[in-house]
Amino acid sequence: MYIISSYSIAVFFTIITMLCWGSWGNTQKLAAKTWRFELFYWDYVIGILILSVLFGLTLGSTGDQGRGFVEDLGQLSSSTIWSAIIGGVIFNASNILLSASISIAGMAVAFPLGVGIALVLGVIVNYVSAPKGDPVMLFIGVALIMIAIILNGIASGKMTKDGKKSSSKGIWLALIAGVLMSFFYRFVAAAMDVNSFEAPLAGLATPYTAFFIFAIGIFISNFLFNTIIMKRPFVGQPVTYNEYFKGSFSTHLVGVIGGLIWGLGMILSILSAGKAGTAISYGLGQGATMVAALWGVFIWKEFKGGGRSVNMLLFLMFLLFISGLVLIILSGGN
Repeated sequence: MYIISSYSIAVFFTIITMLCWGSWGNTQKLAAKTWRFELFYWDYVIGILILSVLFGLTLGSTGDQGRGFVEDLGQLSSSTIWSAIIGGVIFNASNILLSASISIAGMAVAFPLGVGIALVLGVIVNYVSAPKGDPVMLFIGVALIMIAIILNGIASGKMTKDGKKSSSKGIWLALIAGVLMSFFYRFVAAAMDVNSFEAPLAGLATPYTAFFIFAIGIFISNFLFNTIIMKRPFVGQPVTYNEYFKGSFSTHLVGVIGGLIWGLGMILSILSAGKAGTAISYGLGQGATMVAALWGVFIWKEFKGGGRSVNMLLFLMFLLFISGLVLIILSGGN
């Protein structure tokens, strides 16, 4: 299977992860013109599952390092399987709440609040479980990002939309999503031998099989989580599976592409964990908050008309976010 060979390549891949995780929300925004997010989310989940299979049967099955995808599946221990599945369930619970927040409050609010909190808490959780990198530099970077999140919250509170303050429901959903999301990566990492992808311990998974089992956890749990939200939506009227199957091919494709984009980021992130460590790999990937905020501010104009004070808060947010991410990258080189 393909394995990352150096820290610099790992950092490059986590930057791609950051771009992927910060950009998939655009597909939801595009679909929202004609498609409820609850329906979009089914296609998104299917896209993640499809990509996990494709990577397993291609990069996960070539080369002479590690175990091949099919071989690895056959030797997984039950604890490994459950760890990856639990990671998928936790991620799905958090991400569906994040999607709801995007539909209510927009990308520039949902991502910095939700994914930003996930970044801060997740780095702490992953570092405690598998310390790697300079802790002082790492946590100073995390602190700067936390301040950036607070500034984004202040900016969103100053915004008006249709004569009302930005929906508090969307903000609360993002906060809950962020807390949940901070824990999913640890379970996926625990399913792998992050100290040796080249010769993983028996019973543990390679990144490709861990990603596949994780995707199965997302898909199965979606029958529970999304069905509940379809019947009892946060906003608007209930939607049905009949409406989902009436969607056009192009509408479904947008959601699948969203899942493919996020899934690409995930597999690159866990591949990078072998060289960068789980805390750094996860933390850099969750720099997606900045990418999503850029989309929300400059493409979707979610803070249009906010005035000078809001613009200054956004400028400071981006500055602190970038500074924090740079420190996280440098922490891995020490």
